[in-house]
Amino acid sequence: MIKVDLNKLELNEFIAKENPGQRAKATFPMLGAHGTKNSATVFVQLDPNEELGKHTDSAEELLLILEGTIEAEIGDEKGVASKGELVLVPKMVPHNFKNIGEDTVKVLGFFGGANNIVATFENVWWPTESNMVDTSAVPE
Repeated sequence: MIKVDLNKLELNEFIAKENPGQRAKATFPMLGAHGTKNSATVFVQLDPNEELGKHTDSAEELLLILEGTIEAEIGDEKGVASKGELVLVPKMVPHNFKNIGEDTVKVLGFFGGANNIVATFENVWWPTESNMVDTSAVPE
């Protein structure tokens, strides 16, 4: 059995060089490198007023809001989603979400496909010095 405790994840902090409000703590709890065959997940935490940053993903994504409230921008649409709600992000559609509440937001994203999911952000992240995240490069 492959199992992950979301409460015990080791998160990496990312900050956009051009936009200090674009700041997130994140990790990939399950993906091909961990043994999945047809799916992958990303776990993101945002403090109040922080945003993930506009980007596209090479796979469709479902966002499950575990804690807090976000404003989601998907393509030309904007809306609010809170704890217990799901948001659909179509493949290659620019999207972003921002914590608009007073508490930490926790979001679990589910991708169709276990390997080679590429997220391309508008801004470069520190400490990676890249605007791309490729799950095929994530270690086991």
